[in-house]
Amino acid sequence: MNENTETPVTVIGLGLMGRALAGAFLKAGHPTIVWNRTPAKADQLVAEGARLAPTVGDALAASSLTIVCVTDYRAMYELLGASDVDLGGTQLINLTSGDSAQAREAARWAEQRGARYLDGAIMAIPPVIGTAEAVILHSGPQADFEALEPALGALGTVTYLGADHGLASLYDVAGLAMMWSVLNAWLQGTALLRTAGVDAATYAPFARQIAVGVAEWLPGYAEQIDSGSFPAEVSALETDARAMAHLIEESEAVGVNAELPKLIKAMADRSIAAGHGGEQYPVLIEEFGKPRD
Repeated sequence: MNENTETPVTVIGLGLMGRALAGAFLKAGHPTIVWNRTPAKADQLVAEGARLAPTVGDALAASSLTIVCVTDYRAMYELLGASDVDLGGTQLINLTSGDSAQAREAARWAEQRGARYLDGAIMAIPPVIGTAEAVILHSGPQADFEALEPALGALGTVTYLGADHGLASLYDVAGLAMMWSVLNAWLQGTALLRTAGVDAATYAPFARQIAVGVAEWLPGYAEQIDSGSFPAEVSALETDARAMAHLIEESEAVGVNAELPKLIKAMADRSIAAGHGGEQYPVLIEEFGKPRD
């Protein structure tokens, strides 16, 4: 029988996502060690070939690479900060959800205890882990990522963002902003069209075409933002604001909630009042960059 030469991996935390991560490593042929507060959650993984460690310390000692996917950063500290846990020489990859400040602090905490640390964000749902559809972001020392990339490829499409440990978390929330904004815009349009008897399935292909078309604008708009120059090559913001007013009026006329378009127009109105009405839409980055009470 051929000896298994794949990198051994430890997975700590066996919620739905943790079990999916461990399962993907197993499927790719990695010797997989698992640990969870509730051992029964490991039963299926053990049946598939994983080894259940009796303690967190044993799980860490069983391999040089440990993936942590628990409820929050507090849970990570409780588990890995116990007096009988030795992090020396361990490569930690934390895929627990949190914010960028937590990621940076966790990196300092882990490194002070002798571990190497990468922070990550999973942009996928458990069922697609192990396929190319699963996008997993990483930030931290590039050399550590490159050394582990072959093993991490078992989880899906892995991407390195930079040395700042907080980048994965920031990309995560930036992606959520895109997701919810697109979905909310679609729901606004769907609500409008339903008042005329058009169902969501009929509107969806048209909405998708619009979303794809708008996405094509992003590289050019990004150039304007990065250069700080916003010439109105397509439309001036004051023109867009008139269209926003029309959307608000139409929504109110047919009895549809107008909170979202009113919020967008309020931001445009502030920018216009500041003298940017003749510039192109990306000038609103100045409004998005300002904190408000």
